[in-house]
Amino acid sequence: MKLLFATGGTAGHINPALAVASYIKEQHPDYKIMFIGTADHMESRLVPNAGFEFKTIDINGFKRSFSPKAIIENVKTVGKLMKSEKESKNIIKEFQPDVVIGFGGYVSGPVLDEAAKLHIPTCIHEQNAYPGITNKQLAKKVDKVMLTVEDAANHMEAKCDVVITGLPVRGELLKKSKFSARIELGIADDKPLVLSFGGSLGAAPLNEAMFDIILEDAEKNDVYHIHSVGTNGKEYLEKFEANGFTKRAENVYYKGNAEVRLYIDNMDTCMAAADLVIGRAGASSLSEIEAMGKASILIPSPYVAENHQFHNAMALVNRNAARILREKDLTTDSLKALMNELISDKAELANIEKNAKEMAILDSRERIADIILSLAK
Repeated sequence: MKLLFATGGTAGHINPALAVASYIKEQHPDYKIMFIGTADHMESRLVPNAGFEFKTIDINGFKRSFSPKAIIENVKTVGKLMKSEKESKNIIKEFQPDVVIGFGGYVSGPVLDEAAKLHIPTCIHEQNAYPGITNKQLAKKVDKVMLTVEDAANHMEAKCDVVITGLPVRGELLKKSKFSARIELGIADDKPLVLSFGGSLGAAPLNEAMFDIILEDAEKNDVYHIHSVGTNGKEYLEKFEANGFTKRAENVYYKGNAEVRLYIDNMDTCMAAADLVIGRAGASSLSEIEAMGKASILIPSPYVAENHQFHNAMALVNRNAARILREKDLTTDSLKALMNELISDKAELANIEKNAKEMAILDSRERIADIILSLAK
């Protein structure tokens, strides 16, 4: 059996694909699995590091602007698209896959398009509640469409039936209990824990709104707060240090009942221990929040394609499985008020946790793998 995965651009596309490919490889060590991506994005590092064969095509997305510079770039992109179609066709003919799978990102466009033309079974997986342009186009051509949440079906025209599979989450997240995580972190079991982060890079609006809240929480004894400023927010660590936070480890600062980190490298432990999670609304983060049954305040990034984080967040909000705070409404006061409202209402907090847990699909890897292999048969 030969399987060809096409994806790239962001970790939100790449990591779910790697999770599924790794699961299939564990179950069927003799299967041959190859990935197609680009040479200048993170798939060129993540895929080989995961032990999979990796081929590249030269393709980039279109600029969503009519400026002279953007028009010139888009003309170049048309040329790259034609070239990438030929590159994809050559790789497919050489590898001869039984199934071709797309996990989003513009790189999957020419690969899946060529595979469909060659009458090879194809399928795609959409991570977000509002599909990306590439997957919306491919849905009209492929043999199976898989979705993280059913809301996405309202925004695409598929030639086939769509299947809700959920999104794979890291296995270590499912193994942590709240009790053991609290012991590991040294946080009292009866003290509410707020965990906040703006993604691996951080989010300046969240850091700005959260700054005074954390200074206040550090002095209080009724809540513990862990916050990540992100790798682009290092100057905030310096601001916290200037306000009495003590450096305990590299890029980790403490004061009273609050700790601030550059990056959270033990997310499984911190999220398991948390009573309230505050952050962006990327598909992977939301799947983890659901899997662990956590109450959350979601602040969708307004800077992403199709405003998909807003749609991701609303999939939970509409089921009373989260609260939303739009970035345009984000201030220290608005965030503090919503935090206090939830932390002080244990019954509603528990209700939100229950609703989030009910949205989780914990066997997502298996569901996706079964669909891929059924297409091959």
